[in-house]
Amino acid sequence: MTTNDSDIAQLAKGGRTNVVGFVLRLVARLPFLAIAGRVYGAAALGRMAYAVLVVEFCAQIASNGMRRGLALQFARGDRRQVNEALNALIVSVFIAVPLIILLRVFPHIMFPHSVVTDFDYWLPLVIIPIAWTDTLLAALAFKFDVKATVRARSIVEPWTISIAAFAFIYVPQLDGLVAAYALSMFAAFLTAAVSFFRTFGVPRGWRFEPIWLGRLAWSNLPLSAADAIEWGSRRIDLAILGLFMVPEIVGIYYIAQQVASLPQRLKNSFEPVLGPVIARKLLTGDKAGVAAQISQVGFWILAAQLGIALTLSLTANGIMGLVGPKSEFVGGAIALTFLMIAEVLASPAVVSEAALIYISAKKNLAISALVLIFQAAVTLFIMMGSPHWGWSLSWQAAGPAMALAVSLLLGSLLKVLTVSRALGTRVRVGRWALLWAALAATAVGMVFRQLPEWIELCFGIPLILATYCFLIWRYGFAADDRQLFTRASLPPAALDPEVAKQH
Repeated sequence: MTTNDSDIAQLAKGGRTNVVGFVLRLVARLPFLAIAGRVYGAAALGRMAYAVLVVEFCAQIASNGMRRGLALQFARGDRRQVNEALNALIVSVFIAVPLIILLRVFPHIMFPHSVVTDFDYWLPLVIIPIAWTDTLLAALAFKFDVKATVRARSIVEPWTISIAAFAFIYVPQLDGLVAAYALSMFAAFLTAAVSFFRTFGVPRGWRFEPIWLGRLAWSNLPLSAADAIEWGSRRIDLAILGLFMVPEIVGIYYIAQQVASLPQRLKNSFEPVLGPVIARKLLTGDKAGVAAQISQVGFWILAAQLGIALTLSLTANGIMGLVGPKSEFVGGAIALTFLMIAEVLASPAVVSEAALIYISAKKNLAISALVLIFQAAVTLFIMMGSPHWGWSLSWQAAGPAMALAVSLLLGSLLKVLTVSRALGTRVRVGRWALLWAALAATAVGMVFRQLPEWIELCFGIPLILATYCFLIWRYGFAADDRQLFTRASLPPAALDPEVAKQH
């Protein structure tokens, strides 16, 4: 088996595992959304959503770009991999501590429109386990252990928050949603830590080198900034919405965002699998191979996300009605539809960025910053203008999602062009079969939209998805693409350079 074949097979294996993880996360997340919407209500959801926004932004900064930078550190092979991971964890702590102190001294940054309770002062501590979880899972992904990510992110984390949210109903002293979120983050970290130490063992021969750690943090600044900007592009819509709308509207938008984040998780979980492959190929100068794999994985992601987005968008009214009282939550269906469109449009940018962060980090950062500024400007324009344009409240609340979709389309176009030039060959993730499959699935969905809601949800969702999948499989997938659904054994050397040395 050639190196390229083994890389494609590993990417396909990661893709299969992530599809399973997506389904598991969907099943586990639905109870939390239902409990939060029907028991706690939209206002409590809005309070939690803003606090999570602030905490996760700080965790993103604290992770110091190691979610993708660790692959390059491992590929260079300068130090023991377990020691490299420990260095990354220590850097995260140094960055996180000032942020934790800031939020404890000024907790209203997290809770701007509500009373701060005693428990709320402890919420910033969750910044460290969130950052550490990202780093540990990135390390495991370098060895193509995607199952660890599925366990932590698709099983432990969503089921913990669902069960805890239900249990905390009976603890009136706590904000149950905030407490459940914090508990789920710690549970995900412990799960990732167990998997990490089983795979890498414990550090040996490590010593504290503050100067070297400082250089590591500095060298990762472009990656860290790019990650923070990319993350911010998915949260600035909620942040700006909170400036213009009451907490109830923020809570409804948050629910739509959570449903839309399911295909986003599917997309993001390919990154750690793709990163190590790209890093290794770039070290050998194989730019054509990088372009081929970006195109391949980009098509997989785009095809999967388009099918999911169509299915959930065409049944958005019913899905939002399941979460909470229909009169309250169904207005979020418009926002959900635009958020789904945004996730599809973002796919080319994500796979392009997987290479750009290694070969043209500054250009990637500049494009990401430009797109974020553009998104903020468009969002503010819509939010300030829509009340005077005669838009209904549901359409006004969907304004940030519209701005997100337009901005991500711009970012995808710019990043695909940039990576194509950098690699000296065209990167192409789209195929005509996607259009025909989407049109057929849309036609099926429009028929079911005319039927009672229970029929739409029970029979419409599987038939829309089945129509789309059949056409993509029949007319869109080539032989290489079908490796995504083929279980192939690989030689140990295909898995990791350290293993290869032993053979």
